[in-house]
Amino acid sequence: MAVEYTIISIGTLSHNSLWGEGAPVRTSHATTTLIRTLKKLILVDPSLPSPALEARFFERTGKTLAAVTDVFCTTLRPVHRRNAGALAHANWWASELEIEHFRGAVESLLDSAERLQGDDIKTAQADLKVLQRFKPAPEKFDEQVSLYPLPGPTLGHCGLLLTPAASTIVIAGDAALTAEHLLRGQVWEGCHDTEQAMESLKDLLEIADVIVPGHDNLMLSPQRYL
Repeated sequence: MAVEYTIISIGTLSHNSLWGEGAPVRTSHATTTLIRTLKKLILVDPSLPSPALEARFFERTGKTLAAVTDVFCTTLRPVHRRNAGALAHANWWASELEIEHFRGAVESLLDSAERLQGDDIKTAQADLKVLQRFKPAPEKFDEQVSLYPLPGPTLGHCGLLLTPAASTIVIAGDAALTAEHLLRGQVWEGCHDTEQAMESLKDLLEIADVIVPGHDNLMLSPQRYL
């Protein structure tokens, strides 16, 4: 079968600087996408709270989360990796560099625990436990599903490149924050490396026919219709 994909949930930002919002005014969650291959159901960036994700997944697929075989996170920022409990049966993947970077950051925090409050220590310990579940993602999940590095938003940020016969689709994560950011050629103001993020955005626009942003609905690449 050709690779197929479905948007399970459209994400949103806690605040959007392009709308003049300087502080959080809503709960952020990432766009969640399901990829279907012959042998795998890959859920990308499961971000809604577990009951909401379960309901939305059933609405969009007629299946339960138990059918998911793999979870891929474009970044290990917490909003992109919720639902570790609901999807504990699945294989969890992220780029190797992303795993190493976030694990190192959490371990560094715990090594200097005297600077942390009690709740912060518990959060860091919980983060480390979740991160231990992740394995380095393969170069290919399937002949038509490949890892696609898009560094800049975070050090090891990666999307997924889908290559069915008729088009090229990139699940871009925070490399393309929203459709409006994409159309304006702007990247997330919280990027790890803004210059690198701009290079990733240019690369994305050159290769993709369809783009799934990190916090918005899918869109045609502006390069295809402007």
